[in-house]
Amino acid sequence: MRSLQQWLDVIGASHPVAIDMGLDRVKEVVTRIPGHLLMSCPVITVAGTNGKGSTCAMLEAVLMQSGYKTGVYTSPHLVQFEERCRLFEEHVTPEQLCQAFEVVERARVLDGQAISLTYFEFTTLAILWLLQQAKLDVVILEVGLGGRLDAVNVIDTDCAIITSVDIDHTEFLGTTREAIGFEKAGIMRQGKPVIVSDPVPPQSVVDHATAIGADTWLLGRDFNVSGDKQQWGWAGRGRRYSGLAYPALRGANQLLNAAGVLAALEALRPQLPVTAQSIRAGLSLVELPGRFQIVPGEPTLVLDVAHNPHAAATLTANLDAMGYYPGTHAVFGCMADKDVAKMLATVGPLVDHWYFTDLPLPRALGSAQLQALAQATAETQKASALCFTSPQLALDAAVAKASPTDRIIVFGSFFTVGGVLTKGIPRLEAKHLKA
Repeated sequence: MRSLQQWLDVIGASHPVAIDMGLDRVKEVVTRIPGHLLMSCPVITVAGTNGKGSTCAMLEAVLMQSGYKTGVYTSPHLVQFEERCRLFEEHVTPEQLCQAFEVVERARVLDGQAISLTYFEFTTLAILWLLQQAKLDVVILEVGLGGRLDAVNVIDTDCAIITSVDIDHTEFLGTTREAIGFEKAGIMRQGKPVIVSDPVPPQSVVDHATAIGADTWLLGRDFNVSGDKQQWGWAGRGRRYSGLAYPALRGANQLLNAAGVLAALEALRPQLPVTAQSIRAGLSLVELPGRFQIVPGEPTLVLDVAHNPHAAATLTANLDAMGYYPGTHAVFGCMADKDVAKMLATVGPLVDHWYFTDLPLPRALGSAQLQALAQATAETQKASALCFTSPQLALDAAVAKASPTDRIIVFGSFFTVGGVLTKGIPRLEAKHLKA
């Protein structure tokens, strides 16, 4: 009997590369799993460069308020692997995951013929099996990378959502929005609705939807949003909601995500009818750690998993909208395959002090490398910069230096934010309150 951590260690070492694009191996294992992972309820699949997790959380919140039994798969996790799967809004247990891993392992090595799976492929199949077994009313799946060749795409969706398309993971998805858009469009299915909440989607997304005969919902054509500082409204294909409170998740981009959620719920109304009250309650109660999460205290703490230039630009706009702070301290750790220089240049004008951190992954840039990039970037050269071996040590240093009226932002990766959440959400207190 293996513990959850033992399973994860074995799975992580079982394939020669971390990312191995293609569905042939995954599909073969699916045919060996009893039931072939066929879902008996509607499936919503969410792809996009940014906004996937928020969209999944809002869908879950509204559908739970409507009384549906929901199952959600998202990745990566912040602190514990169990965060990747929620059944009825509760994280699955280590015991459930170990049972699912056993099922996938038996299928993977059936009759002595072993099929090698990556960490993501193996764990995705296990979680899909848990979702299949749970007798749910609706399944919500977040794509890990791209869409067309992502392991999640072995499941046929009843409604696809594409939240945004921007430059990221260029080694695997291409170097242009058109190429990346084509990969994300791969989650669409013939005759099924696809919700595109990107205000200016690549033409490749629209063309692919047309080519396969998907029911395409475009923001600005099939649904729209409007609002003022107090409330907002949604309209699309014969239905309208007005006087809505803004989603509990902070940030201007969340309105686009919420608009896509309402479009998906409208497209699925025949299978999953929801009331206006459920929508209002769900959007007001939704929670998702690490998405422009403002933690009150002295100084103010902002947690954001922004890990690419597009997300960094959104973070910058949200920080700018917070108002004046005498000093801004940034804890930053990031993967080597990101456009780090552009991220630093985008957020840099708002930052007075940088605290660069190592992350516990081989593909992460070291803190000294991040510091060197900052020194070579015009927008960050004037700010002070220090290096640390962990996000928590970096945060501790920022807290020690910051004044009560300053703010501290932690961003750059799920691992950066997760690294300061291992003991729960930090509650910062001004130095004079501790005396």
